[in-house]
Amino acid sequence: MVGSSTGGLPEFHIGVFKDLTSADVSVREAAVERLVTELQAVQKAYEMVENKELIEGGLTLEAEKNDGLNNCAPSLKYAVRRLIRGASSSRECARQGFALGLTVLVSTIPSIKLHSLLKLIVDLLEVSSSMKGQEIKDCLLGHLFAYGALAQSGRINQEWMSDQKTPFIKEFVNALISLASKKRYLQEPAIAIILDLVDKLPTDVLLNHILETPGLCEWFDRAIDVGYPDALLLALKIRDKISVDNMVFGNILPYPFSASRLFSSDHLSSLINFHTVWPVLVNILLPDDVLQAEGTVSASNSFKKHKKCRIRSSSEEGTLKNVQNFCEVIIEGSLLLSSHDRKHLAFDILLLLLPRLPASFVPIVLSHKLVQCLMDILSTKDSWLYKVAEHFLKELSDWVGNDDVRRVAVIVALQKHSNGKFDNITRTKMVKTLMAEFETEAGSMLFIQNLMNMFVDEDHTSEEPSDQSQTADDNSEIGSSLPSILKYLKLDHEAKFRVQKEILKFLTVQGLFFACLGSEVTSFDLQEKFRWPKVASSNATCKMCIQQIQFLLASAQKIEPNDLGSYFMQFLSTLHNIPSVSLFWPLSNEDEKAFEKLQEMETRLSREERNCGLSTDANRLHALKYLLIQLLLQVLLRPGELSEAVSELIICCKKAFAVSDLLDSSGENELDSDDTPEVVDVLVDTLLSLLPQSSAPMRSAIEQVFKCFCDNVTNDGLLQMLREPDSEDDDDEDFLCIEEDEEIDESETGEIEEQIDDFERVVEADDTVKESPIDSDDSDGGMDDDAMFQMDIYLAQIFKERKNQARIETAKSQLVLFKLHFLSLLEIYLHENPGKPQVLTVYSDLTSALVKSRTTEINEQLGQRIWGILQKKIFKSKDFPKGEATQLSTLESLLEKSLKLASKPFNRKKSAVPLKKQSTSWNRDKMIVSLAQNSTHWILKIIDAKNFSESELQGVVDIFKGVLTGFFDRKRSRIKSEFLKEIFRRRPWIGHHLFSFLLEKCGSAKSVFRRVDALDLVMEILKSMVSSGTDESSRNASKKILKNHLHKLSYLVKELFSFQGWVFDLFFILPFVLDHQVSFLKDLAPENQVSCKSQLGELFLNLKKTTDNPKNL
Repeated sequence: MVGSSTGGLPEFHIGVFKDLTSADVSVREAAVERLVTELQAVQKAYEMVENKELIEGGLTLEAEKNDGLNNCAPSLKYAVRRLIRGASSSRECARQGFALGLTVLVSTIPSIKLHSLLKLIVDLLEVSSSMKGQEIKDCLLGHLFAYGALAQSGRINQEWMSDQKTPFIKEFVNALISLASKKRYLQEPAIAIILDLVDKLPTDVLLNHILETPGLCEWFDRAIDVGYPDALLLALKIRDKISVDNMVFGNILPYPFSASRLFSSDHLSSLINFHTVWPVLVNILLPDDVLQAEGTVSASNSFKKHKKCRIRSSSEEGTLKNVQNFCEVIIEGSLLLSSHDRKHLAFDILLLLLPRLPASFVPIVLSHKLVQCLMDILSTKDSWLYKVAEHFLKELSDWVGNDDVRRVAVIVALQKHSNGKFDNITRTKMVKTLMAEFETEAGSMLFIQNLMNMFVDEDHTSEEPSDQSQTADDNSEIGSSLPSILKYLKLDHEAKFRVQKEILKFLTVQGLFFACLGSEVTSFDLQEKFRWPKVASSNATCKMCIQQIQFLLASAQKIEPNDLGSYFMQFLSTLHNIPSVSLFWPLSNEDEKAFEKLQEMETRLSREERNCGLSTDANRLHALKYLLIQLLLQVLLRPGELSEAVSELIICCKKAFAVSDLLDSSGENELDSDDTPEVVDVLVDTLLSLLPQSSAPMRSAIEQVFKCFCDNVTNDGLLQMLREPDSEDDDDEDFLCIEEDEEIDESETGEIEEQIDDFERVVEADDTVKESPIDSDDSDGGMDDDAMFQMDIYLAQIFKERKNQARIETAKSQLVLFKLHFLSLLEIYLHENPGKPQVLTVYSDLTSALVKSRTTEINEQLGQRIWGILQKKIFKSKDFPKGEATQLSTLESLLEKSLKLASKPFNRKKSAVPLKKQSTSWNRDKMIVSLAQNSTHWILKIIDAKNFSESELQGVVDIFKGVLTGFFDRKRSRIKSEFLKEIFRRRPWIGHHLFSFLLEKCGSAKSVFRRVDALDLVMEILKSMVSSGTDESSRNASKKILKNHLHKLSYLVKELFSFQGWVFDLFFILPFVLDHQVSFLKDLAPENQVSCKSQLGELFLNLKKTTDNPKNL
């Protein structure tokens, strides 16, 4: 506690300084409040004392008379000096507390003069030569906090208001500039104090005091060389407030100043290391008026401006240039090429730009280097910057929002600089998500127009140097991206049709035609201008465009109500008739005739389709028309291969729709003679000839035509269709069997194995030489010239055989693909004609192929496809072949084959087979067993539905007897008893007809095991008699059967007692024999009666009593 021994000044408690170092903010603030309150009271009392020398002389506080605080009480002098010294203390929060105390005290008590404070700060915190390390740092930080306290107190502004010529403002600023020059860590906070001061002072003070501060001009001049980024902030702040140019800024600001000069490439290059200031320059780089000017632009307006080549204003052009320079020099040329921290800063700066960024600036910001950097980071999930890049994409997506103009700009930029593979490389769904959010026709059109411009414009490729092949690849990616937008569009049919037409027109222009003169052509009929790239597109790019047209038309044919195909043909014809436009693809005479025929026939079919209205013929015409269109495009892709098929298809079209418009006098009457096949059969044959190596859209068109005409295919046509794929072979085997191919494979493989064995023998001989004890320096390991020459021959032979094997494998794979496509046609036939007798023909062919796959090792995918068709379209179909055309003899033949297949054992190879091949073989065997069982049930279902007489069904019974005879007499029969029992459960009449036969087999079967199976089947038949006896006629029929077989049943009881496990099954038999118990017991041997008595007890005794007393019968 400090007080006055004379004069009675209030007490000042110096213990308050201790609380100023507390880490608790509230404690520090309370201490400051007590400090200031007590010192105000002391100073007030001091100023009222007349003889101040008596008070100062009687105190022992540290207060020198020459410190400049002449009008301050001793306690106040002490407090000021201690607060200044405390600002340099490194204890806990001493700097914060003492600086706060100094700020409040100076702003509250005007007796403390500014010049005195400046002098005390220098004197009390002077850095002496004896100081080292931390001591020097503490003193410098003390200066910083003390000057900051003065700036926050407001005394600088008060000083200027009291004396506009005061020298202390310059002195204060000079002290801060000097302090900032001493250490790098002092630069930013020292300039921050000046910046805060600039905000509070009037313009006159800046012009007459701060800018005239000694040393400021030199400091600005050194800023670029030394690297003072905060100097740029200070210069921009002062320049913005005074709004006049001044040479004092030196080279750090351009003279005269303008935003375009500030962000010029040359000036930015001089500031390239000023990384901390870039976030602050966002407002200057992108003023508010730029975003406001583009804020009202919608997708539809932007699309119109695209077509009219929108012209930017001069201010917008200047801002665009500034952003471009900034991105090229700072973002790409400096930050992205530096450390991870610098890359992080680059993304942070771009995120600051996003809220102010016009959509038209996106191509500049999302540049090639930035997108490549994003892909590099996101392709590796363990990357240090992965979360940063992920956050950037999220913010970018949020910025896009529902704005289609922004969406288009972002998608185009990402796809352009990644060759359309941004999502694949980064393993994100950024582009896919953005494309799925197009909800307006205008937005879709804008996206399409941007892609078109990229395709046509010379400068659409990335900034990276690339060759012409790279440009072609880029164009291919652009072209393939166009139709992808249709996957996600949720527009009405008319709007979607307009989008489809835009895409179709562009692909047609770029894929089928080229301009003979220049790169632009105007169509007066269409009132539209068409452009081509100045560098001619490659063949690959044009093929890609045609393929995309095919996919587009195939998709439109399936789900779209509008006729996109007719529009395409009209557009094609219009372009073809323009003199200055020619087909990109040179056509031979035959292909050119085919091309013209297809055009002509499509026109006729379209006209006929419109006349038919809604009918079956209209659907057929529509399908044929789209097939013609696909074939026309295929002629361009496969020149010289399809002219014959085109002629045949044209003839079929004419004959299928025999109207005057389609039948002309061209002399094509090949189908008019009596011995020619039906038109539909010829059409199917033509479709099959088009099927090999056809594209997916072409196959889709073929399937649609086949679907429309398959119900008219004749028996001969179906048989020819099933034989067609194998027509080149000498044998008449079913086409799905490839035994001949397998034989070729085995021979080729055998030759290769022989060559490999020979080679291994040579190598073994070589190894033997190497292991000999004789040292040799020869580089060939000891082999002589003859051995080396022979080895070369073997190697050449092996390589030749491998090439041949590769060709064989390619041919096999193409054959498998063709067969898979052919199976799709068969599936369509079965779906459209489930109740026709021809289904049996298809069924027979498919089952034959699947069975032969067990031995020929047919392609697994092909086998699974056949099995799937049999299950879904035949066995599980609700409909099945009916009518008089379904002959019983045919059904009996198929039934016999199915039962024999179920009985046939599988020959397994005993040689060592890999486990994977064993598993595949077992699965194939299970499939064959399932095929046999399902086939049997399906054929019996057809037989049941025909309601044949008992005499007619005798052949079926004989087939079962033959199969069962093999089952009981031969051990190798693999037919399952459970399968036979299931037949008896589903078709009881079969069991009834086989009852006598099975009773005989219970005793005559060669093995005990088979006798047990026979007993099991008999019991199943008896159970079926119980379940089927719901009416009197059924019961009588069952009793009649049993009465005719009482003797055999008695023998059966004897057999049952031979197997203890079967004895209680007699309970199922006795209810049937109670009406004939006398005959039954008469036929039962005495020893069997004893066994019955011991096993059945009371039940048998009651039965015998009833028999002994006939009156009870």
